Amino acid sequence: MADYRAPRDDMDFVLHDVFNVAADWEKAPELAEMMDVETAGAILDEGAKVAENLVAPLAREADEEGVKFEDGAVTTPKGYKENFRQLAEGGWVGVTANPEFGGMGLPKSLSAQYEEMLCSADIAFSLYPGLTSGAIMAIDSHGSDELKNHYLPRMVSGEWTGTMCLTEPHAGTDLGIIKSKAIPSEDGSFEISGTKIFITGGEHDLVDNIVHLVLAKLPDAPAGTKGISLFVVPKFLSDSEGNLTERNAVSCGSIEHKMGIHGSATCVMNFDGAKGWLVGEPHRGLPAMFTMMNYERLGVGIQGLGAAERSYQNALEYAKDRIQGRGAKATRNDNAEADSILVHGDVRRMLLTMKALTEGGRAFSTWVGQQLDRSKYSQDDAVRQKADAMVALLTPVAKAFLTDTGLESTIHGQQVFGGHGYVREWGQEQLVRDTRIAQIYEGTNGIQALDLLGRKVGGSRGELLKPFIEEIATFLQGISGNSNWSGEVSTLQQSLQDLTRISEELLQKAATDENLVNSVAVEYLHLVGYISYGYMWLRMAVAAEEKQAEKPYLASKIKTARFYFARIMPRTHALLGAIKDGSESLYLHDDEQF
Repeated sequence: MADYRAPRDDMDFVLHDVFNVAADWEKAPELAEMMDVETAGAILDEGAKVAENLVAPLAREADEEGVKFEDGAVTTPKGYKENFRQLAEGGWVGVTANPEFGGMGLPKSLSAQYEEMLCSADIAFSLYPGLTSGAIMAIDSHGSDELKNHYLPRMVSGEWTGTMCLTEPHAGTDLGIIKSKAIPSEDGSFEISGTKIFITGGEHDLVDNIVHLVLAKLPDAPAGTKGISLFVVPKFLSDSEGNLTERNAVSCGSIEHKMGIHGSATCVMNFDGAKGWLVGEPHRGLPAMFTMMNYERLGVGIQGLGAAERSYQNALEYAKDRIQGRGAKATRNDNAEADSILVHGDVRRMLLTMKALTEGGRAFSTWVGQQLDRSKYSQDDAVRQKADAMVALLTPVAKAFLTDTGLESTIHGQQVFGGHGYVREWGQEQLVRDTRIAQIYEGTNGIQALDLLGRKVGGSRGELLKPFIEEIATFLQGISGNSNWSGEVSTLQQSLQDLTRISEELLQKAATDENLVNSVAVEYLHLVGYISYGYMWLRMAVAAEEKQAEKPYLASKIKTARFYFARIMPRTHALLGAIKDGSESLYLHDDEQF
């Protein structure tokens, strides 16, 4: 596997030349004094060193070794514990955390770049600080001052880690039927009992204490999701100074043996009357969890993006070095026995597809991160309201489309390697295995699609779609005089019209066809995804033209934009055809005919 090199130039280009995020930072009192272009660059440069030199070198060996489970204890791969300690000492666990508790407080548009680097380096390792960040956010948003002051400084510093305990053996997506119970105690705590499965980092040896956030039901809980409460349940209890005392009644029953992310401990966790404390209001656990879901789902999408970037780097290096076959006469090296496979059209197709999807995905994740920042920090009510709407609409797209295209890119990379991409020796197959889970956890991509079409677009009667369409239409109008991109502008304008029309048709037909939304949601999400990337590529192309004189490497950006519109954007036509079919072809078969 090629040595990982963080794409720092492209990250800076997207942040500052395309989206001008520093202008937003200047308007936010919480960010203005701590963040500017130079500071952001310095942070990402250091983050790149962490990813390239600390995390990436262990990824292959960690995958080979995996985690080990014995007598209820989990041992992580060699070097993980030391690397996590260095990561924590550098402040990298709390990059987005509240500075009040020792965090960096980075805006999401910036932290997204660091998260991508960490995921490119080793997805499995990235999950330990990643889940901790999510738990930190939930406690900070909904916990009492007592809980925040006790747990957050130690979690932000990386002294303790965190988990999210949602899924049960019988309840995955349908959390309303969970069976975990919380019985009130006289001291104000609760006794938590139940079993949770698929818990990332539920048990490990990286730190001395693990803080579990557990969904459970109180005795008087109403039925369904409205009866779920959220609790902090630590592995070890601690005194007022944070010193660990006795072991809590929580244990790891087993670990999963998985297709990928072998360095990440995926645990079955048993709570046997464990002491826990309520986070937020009773029966309001799910809304508390959803506070951090927008951030976490973008984070899972970035896992797909990080793997895609690593795949592209691997495949490009291999394609340049692999000598096999002869190119066309115009590209042939007559002084060599054979040419590199980079001369072959099909190899170029795969490499450019990876490049277009990865760089488009980086821009998209940054754009969504910018919306999250505006929603959190903007002083302008109109800006904040628009950002809220954009976040609601684009969060499921960020999770699902980035991971779907991420897997596609890792498979393209594997294909470039040929047989060498299928064997362990070259390491490319690890990316395929590690990326696959990102389409499943944090809500499967099918569930994300249902959320987009059924809840966001359908639930708002199309209102949430309007800011998205209006922003792109306004941009296209602004560059309509640029003759260099007239064809691409026309293509994207037509796609917006198609999206508007098909959305209106679906809203009308769904009133009489209860199977419709479930039948076309994935295609609809992909349609929104490709349109979003088209918008990203036009924004990048225009910015690249303006900056090309001082940054000659941007000539490649302009050419990749052409490729995207010529070879990838046409996928929208097939998606529209499938959406128009509705539910009809899916329900022709009787159950016994499958």
